[in-house]
Amino acid sequence: MTKQGMVVPVPEAAVAVPPNSAPLFQYPPPRAAPGVAVRKKCLQMGAGAGRIGGWVESMRASSPTHAKAAAALAAGVEEERYAAWMVKHPSALAMFDQLVAASKGKQIVVFLDYDGTLSPIVDDPDAAYMSDTMRRAVRSVAKHFPTAIVSGRCRDKVFEFVKLAELYYAGSHGMDIKGPAKGSRHTKAKGGGVLFQPASQFLPMIEQVHDSLVEKTKCIPGAKVENNKFCVSVHFRCVDEKSWITLADMVKSVLKDYPKLKLTQGRMVFEVRPTIKWDKGKALEFLLESLGYADCTDVLPVYIGDDRTDEDAFKVLRKRGQGVGILVSKHPKDTCASYSLQEPAEASDGVPAAACRVGAPLQGPPQVVIQSTTTDDDRAGINYTLYMLNI
Repeated sequence: MTKQGMVVPVPEAAVAVPPNSAPLFQYPPPRAAPGVAVRKKCLQMGAGAGRIGGWVESMRASSPTHAKAAAALAAGVEEERYAAWMVKHPSALAMFDQLVAASKGKQIVVFLDYDGTLSPIVDDPDAAYMSDTMRRAVRSVAKHFPTAIVSGRCRDKVFEFVKLAELYYAGSHGMDIKGPAKGSRHTKAKGGGVLFQPASQFLPMIEQVHDSLVEKTKCIPGAKVENNKFCVSVHFRCVDEKSWITLADMVKSVLKDYPKLKLTQGRMVFEVRPTIKWDKGKALEFLLESLGYADCTDVLPVYIGDDRTDEDAFKVLRKRGQGVGILVSKHPKDTCASYSLQEPAEASDGVPAAACRVGAPLQGPPQVVIQSTTTDDDRAGINYTLYMLNI
């Protein structure tokens, strides 16, 4: 496949780039400024207290409270680091000209994370509701482009939040994939709805681990264990920092009896998953293949997410040399995404749908119009979604 569709910022398009600066996106992807990288860490079952302590330091670094304290102590330094990071990962809204050029003559396929991307991050994961305004925006996009929600959550739970039957849903970090029952007008491949569950044999084991973790962690105030069908999430957002090491020890002790399960960390959450080689990046590839775009050069995958687990999808886009990876974050992070958007806030239900009219100025961030083989109405749909995500 000719790799001509990878969309990365070019130096002349970024703001405040020194005349003799190096290309913004060398390969391998550049790391964020020193001291701000948040690296994915996997808790090894045989690790000692030192490894756990190091992992908890990573937990502490991802804590909003810690971030605020650090900013208060070194606001100037943080601003400088963020500015340097933004040069490498500019706003998708500010770089719309490059996106327009890359999308010409291509079929756009949209992939969206849920928590922190379509809904705000909240203390109670059961209350991560999607606003009606955001739902209308996603519905508009799905009307014109194949659209998938890719989440670590249980697929059924994500559907309860989103409530849009026309989408593809990849729950449990892509281990539970289902598409619209009647297919889609965008689908090139023949056949009905998509259904794929590569980790079905792990269901009894996941149930056992979930029950054990509920019992084991009930003495930790604020800890919440969530059954996401093919994985188990242990949320510590509401846990006192002094109890983080204790909680990590508890989770590790339960997993000693389950060598076929692994432990990873997300945003203020432990994730227990099967050891199979499957993640959000694999889910992206599977969905593109299901849609008939596996080896096409006229397709432009657009993936928007905020979590560490979304990095697997960003890496796939880079490996393909095709697509747009957009990280949703207000803070510098080590990422393979090419662009960034700010952390989403609660959308205002009062924003009229007419605001996304092609050619009409939006009251807020600059308008992004992504062109493809579709009509003006089609371009308005994805424009509206990018606008809503950068509220």
